[in-house]
Amino acid sequence: MLTDVWALFETHVFPAPSTDEAFNPYRDRRDDLDVPTAPEIRRENLRAYLAAYDEPPPLFLLLEAPGPWGCRFSGVPITSEAQLTDSAFPVDGRQTSREADPHTEYSASIFWRVLRPYFPHFFVWNSLPLHPHDPGEPLTIRTPRRTEVRAWQPLLTGLLDTLSPDRIVGIGRKAERALTEVNADPTYVRHPSQGGAKKFEAGIDEIVEVMGL
Repeated sequence: MLTDVWALFETHVFPAPSTDEAFNPYRDRRDDLDVPTAPEIRRENLRAYLAAYDEPPPLFLLLEAPGPWGCRFSGVPITSEAQLTDSAFPVDGRQTSREADPHTEYSASIFWRVLRPYFPHFFVWNSLPLHPHDPGEPLTIRTPRRTEVRAWQPLLTGLLDTLSPDRIVGIGRKAERALTEVNADPTYVRHPSQGGAKKFEAGIDEIVEVMGL
């Protein structure tokens, strides 16, 4: 699994150029925000995430896009630097930001609090693997355009074909729509941000109970 998924990332994700409103954390860096080897470290963090799987997991979770305090710096979907650098976290990683302390992210904290007992029986990814932000404001977050998400359909279908999960979940309506547009028949779960933590947890709890994870 590691080899096949990594090959998809090498083909689709790592070479993609950043734009003035979408940043590729696996390819590029900013002098004012990132350490000199940040892209390499983020790819290493992503490889460490993949290395946690001995076999394809039965549950596939899709989110919308990297946030400015989570995957943008960690390289791992809905995961913060603070989590990766915590020795108790199931994936090891390093900080890539120039800040004195690793970044934390609210949604990442909720996500892993709920799902950590089931790792590595799930795989999480983003419908848009680049960080969408407002022009000239690299630490903002904007809603990806449908055309941007659709441009990444070959990667999404490649991941689904490679992993062949038993259950596919869209976390948030945008992720649900991205999966529906590739005929993946997703289950919708509320995103944990903006007051959605309880509904997110309830939705995940119901799914893992039915699946027997």
